[in-house]
Amino acid sequence: MPFGIYGVLELIFWALAIGAFAMSAWALVHALKTPARAFAVTGKQSKQLWTIILSLSTLFSFAGAVRYLDSIGFLMIISVIAAGVYLADVRPAVREIGKGGNSGPYGPW
Repeated sequence: MPFGIYGVLELIFWALAIGAFAMSAWALVHALKTPARAFAVTGKQSKQLWTIILSLSTLFSFAGAVRYLDSIGFLMIISVIAAGVYLADVRPAVREIGKGGNSGPYGPW
């Protein structure tokens, strides 16, 4: 049997690692596109700190996806938590500030 239970588990872990990488990369791209002022206005950590955290998160999840790490491991779990905190807490707060750039009472001008 070429695709036993271990082959299926490896496939599942690989799919989870790809999902973790996609989530971390999405959070990193959003943090890079958001103005630094939005982080300061909302009282969140600085853009520079979030960029460093999410860059490391993306790096570790990429390493897990290409199998440099043998299992999901501690660093993969930390990277998913970091990206999850950003996407669930920081992104909604800074997104509201980022929308208000050059807008009047009826929309952008």
